[in-house]
Amino acid sequence: MHIKLRKYRIRISKSYFRQNWGFPFIVAFLLLLIIAIIYLVTYSTQLAESVANYAYYSLALGVVLQIASFLKYRKIKQP
Repeated sequence: MHIKLRKYRIRISKSYFRQNWGFPFIVAFLLLLIIAIIYLVTYSTQLAESVANYAYYSLALGVVLQIASFLKYRKIKQP
């Protein structure tokens, strides 16, 4: 039995990063949250709490920047 696996490449253009300022901070939030979960599983609760706080700050900054970039780059459609 032969199974064909397709390789997919995710391509993100440079303009995506220029128009979505909060994207790196939201990705950082996800990575920091995973690190916090790992610390929590290993019973390092103080370290997990500290990393989770930084993750929350990263998420808050990312959301604010996403709103700002949305307001700057939104396209107004004329009827």
